[in-house]
Amino acid sequence: MPDERSGQRLIADNRKARHEYHLFETYEAGVELLGTEVKAIREGRVNLKDSYGRIERGEVFLCNLHISPYSHRGYAEHAPLRRRRLLLHRYEIRKLVGKTQERGFTLVPVRLYFKGGRVKVAVSLAKGKKTHDKRETIRRREIDRETRAMVKERSR
Repeated sequence: MPDERSGQRLIADNRKARHEYHLFETYEAGVELLGTEVKAIREGRVNLKDSYGRIERGEVFLCNLHISPYSHRGYAEHAPLRRRRLLLHRYEIRKLVGKTQERGFTLVPVRLYFKGGRVKVAVSLAKGKKTHDKRETIRRREIDRETRAMVKERSR
């Protein structure tokens, strides 16, 4: 998890991904951005919801990542939903190509953060959950919440 002690500052978190998908391997990737996009991200004008990764011609792209325009822009402006290239090592891309060709696997961005002044994205290999899996996750979360409340009440 990104935190201040390790020099990482969280920008955006895709909590929906944890609910909608079974997450397997996670990769850290750099993002190829324009200057106004980085400034807009520093203002917190980014949304990971509904974004996904796609592999085309040996390169990985992040699609549907919404970065709103920078507030103090002049003539320079970027398209909010343009595809952005992810910067990964060749062997990582080869591994991802092999995994995504398997049935049901997709690339999902889990979180966006600054690390050493650079924007990084954590991309996970994921498989979509079925409806009964989602219900089981909700049930488990409610049981955990109830047990924490009981323990808290007993400690008083």
